[in-house]
Amino acid sequence: MILKLGKSKCYQLLQNNFIGHLAYIYNNHPYIVPITYFYDNSANTIIGYSGIGHKIKALRINSAVSLEVSEIDSVNNWRSVVAYGVYDEFIGSTAKINLHKFTEGVKGLIKWKEGRDLKFLSEFSSKIYKEGTPVVFKIDIDDVTGRERQFM
Repeated sequence: MILKLGKSKCYQLLQNNFIGHLAYIYNNHPYIVPITYFYDNSANTIIGYSGIGHKIKALRINSAVSLEVSEIDSVNNWRSVVAYGVYDEFIGSTAKINLHKFTEGVKGLIKWKEGRDLKFLSEFSSKIYKEGTPVVFKIDIDDVTGRERQFM
């Protein structure tokens, strides 16, 4: 049976994960790409970062986005949420503060979910600086919807 998730369960699913699929439109074509994200529940925003490329160029033109996050145990046991929102970029010191919040948040989730204290995330963040200053962005969430399937 497939059931609708309540809003609180949708936000909990966003908060307890860090990999999702970002959907956006560019030149009248839909694109979906995996991203690492951090859900900031105090601001009800998704925080991410990226080098300047196709995704950032597209989001600067059309800021309407959605982010899908799933927890899949099997074909009969899964939960999924879609967050709808608006893309915006942080600038200056606000970008640095939010990149730090993103890094610490994702590291904390990895430690909590997987029991691993990973150092590679800070190295990964450093690597993107060598390619140029990253774009630190947020998605202000307008709405969420979710479903789950549990086979009894």
